[in-house]
Parts: sequence; C-alpha cells; structure tokens
Amino acid sequence: MDVFIGTPPKHFSLILDTGSDLNWIQCVPCHDCFEQNGPLYDPIDSTSFKNISCSDPRCQLISSPDPPLPCKDHNQSCPYFYWYGDSSNTTGDFALETFTSEFTKVENVMIGCGHWNRGLFHGAAGLLGLGRGPLSFASQLQSLYGHSFSYCLVDRNSDTNVTSKLIFGEDKDLLSHPELNFTSLVSGKENLVDTFYYVQIKSIMVGGEVLNIPEETWNVSADGAGGTIVDSGTTLSYFSEPAYQTIRDAFLRKVKGYPVIDSVPVLDPCYNVSGVDNLVLPEFGILFADGAAWNFPVENYFIWLQPGEVVCLAILGTPRSALSIIGNYQQQNFHILYDTKRSRLGYAPMNCADV
Repeated sequence: MDVFIGTPPKHFSLILDTGSDLNWIQCVPCHDCFEQNGPLYDPIDSTSFKNISCSDPRCQLISSPDPPLPCKDHNQSCPYFYWYGDSSNTTGDFALETFTSEFTKVENVMIGCGHWNRGLFHGAAGLLGLGRGPLSFASQLQSLYGHSFSYCLVDRNSDTNVTSKLIFGEDKDLLSHPELNFTSLVSGKENLVDTFYYVQIKSIMVGGEVLNIPEETWNVSADGAGGTIVDSGTTLSYFSEPAYQTIRDAFLRKVKGYPVIDSVPVLDPCYNVSGVDNLVLPEFGILFADGAAWNFPVENYFIWLQPGEVVCLAILGTPRSALSIIGNYQQQNFHILYDTKRSRLGYAPMNCADV
C-alpha cells in the first residue's frame, strides 16, 4: 500500500496486514535491515516525528525487547520488539508520526521506527497493521472513520497499473450490494488473540459434498490455540489437520481426467492440463456456524503455474490444533468488510478493478 509519512510527506510502500497490529517502518540508522525499494525513512528529515518516552502509558501497549531495559528518565525512548508467525520480526523505538493521503492528514499515529528488521517483506518499507488491537492503524483511525474498513484485492494476474482499494469507514456501495453476505466475528472469549479476526467454520464443501471433518477441528482450544482467522498478510489459505488432508483427498477423488504431477514443490495436488480447453474443477466453499456460506471461484483456490499447462490446489495444511487461515489469494475479487462495531465480516463478489 502506498502511504505518505512524515512532514514533509514522503512516499513509502507498506504491506497491508489484518493479522497484526503494529505499524512500523525501516528507520535510519538501520543496524540490520532487509532490502527495500527506495530510500529508508530518516526521522531527522521529518518535523512531525516524536519519540514516545518509556514513561508514557502508550509504551505499555507494545512488547519490549527481552530483557527489558530499565526506564531511567522521561527523555528515554520506548524500545519495542514485535514478531510474526513466520518468525519475521522488528525491533526499534516506538514513536509518533503523521500519515497523509490525498483525502486527509492523521497526526500522532503510533508507529515503530525499526532499526533491526528481519523477514520476508519483499522490498516493502515496513508494515501497516490492520488487526483488532489498539495499536493498529484501523483502531487508531476509529475516531475519524468509525469501526469498519474494507478492501477489494484485484486478482494477481491483473495489469500492474490496476490497483486494489482500501476504504476506511462505511462504503455505501458495498452495503447495498445484493450479494453481500455476513458471518460473525468470534469475540468475547478470554483466550482469543485480540489481534486476529476469527470466524467460526462449521464445514467445508468440495464439489457439492459436505466433507466429513470433525466439528471440533474448527474450535479454539481452552489454551487459545486453533480457530480460523481472515488474514490479508498471509498469501495462501491454510487449514489445520485433519481438515487439510480431508480437503486434499476430496479434490484427488473428484478431479478426473487430468494426470497428477508430483514434481511441484509445496503445492499438492497439481495436474497437467496442457491442451485442455474447457477445464472443469470441483467447486469449493466454506459453511460457517451461523449459517453463512462463502463460495469461491476456481481461480481463488487453484493456482495456474504455467499458464495453460499446470494447475495446483492453492491450499496448504497446518498441524492439528494450529491456526487455520483464509489468506489473500482466496480473497481476490471479493470486497471484504471488517466491521468490529457489529462484530461481523462481510464479503461480496466483485470485480475489484472496477471499485
């Protein structure tokens, strides 16, 4: 996502992540940083940059490095450490900065000024957190835009000059969409991670068949493990065992007439479809515990590796009682609404290039 940070505003590209809260950017001096496109952010160049003091109550919102440094005086900065499920992490100073868009200017946004950053951030300058916790960009903008935001991700094969849209506040066009569906966001349980947007799956359908997956597979355990989240910051979808194996086996059973290819790393099953004009693959849908259903077009759960030649199931497995994740590949060409006030997730099929 393109953002303008600081005064005067400078352009940076940040990864959009509904699965985390902290907004952060790689900062000069950078002691251990990944390669990014464009220059690093330098707090010295911005008149609106302000360090948060270690004695400021806002410093309590962020986890500190281990072992924590004693806070000796109010001029001392607030150090932070933040890590992700794939072991990517960022360490630096917690600060305030101004964000500017073509529509508005937001001052005193809490951000991490990262001096040590590691992980798979692919040339971005940092990350924009859109999770449910108090640090996230969405939470910090609630006084301006209320308790909802939405986005519509264009498909990955679309022209590079076509952009996806992120909308803060209510979008009237989306709310009046005839195919807008809602499912409840699971909340109110003590053991849920307060960052994540959890949904409650009841069952999975492949090719019109409700699969035989024990319902407890989808539940959050007493110690807070498991459950299903919707996450813009994870690419493919992941389902925990035994659900994944059952889903994979159902596709193997129902896909007929195309030779299976075993040589593709990570993805499974894959099929040789060269010379096939009219490709027929089973339907895939998620049924939620509250009665909602989310049916996906085939390009959201199969991935074309060599156009017209190889197609693979774009779903992966995680261990039993691990988190299941509906990732961004499966969200393509749906306008997705995160409404925390009414505790619901909305989704409507859409050609996102037209939004």
